[in-house]
Amino acid sequence: MHDELVDHLTRSTTLNRGEALRVIQDVLAYFDETTEDYVRRRHRELQAQGLVNATIFDRIEADLKYRAVAPPELTLRQLRRIVYG
Repeated sequence: MHDELVDHLTRSTTLNRGEALRVIQDVLAYFDETTEDYVRRRHRELQAQGLVNATIFDRIEADLKYRAVAPPELTLRQLRRIVYG
């Protein structure tokens, strides 16, 4: 599914195809996490570090600005309009 990206990683790094594919899958899984799941997970992680809620929520709020946002689901008609105008 991501053959071009796998090829690029194997050319530009020392990763073999299997390693490159695992890295890609890990990155995609990371960005597939919903905002709600991310907030819950980060809160648990930061709380485990001994941080208080005021600090935790400030950090989460700042971090959310840098999260990738998945595009909306597009209908076939929308896809065709992108291609053909």
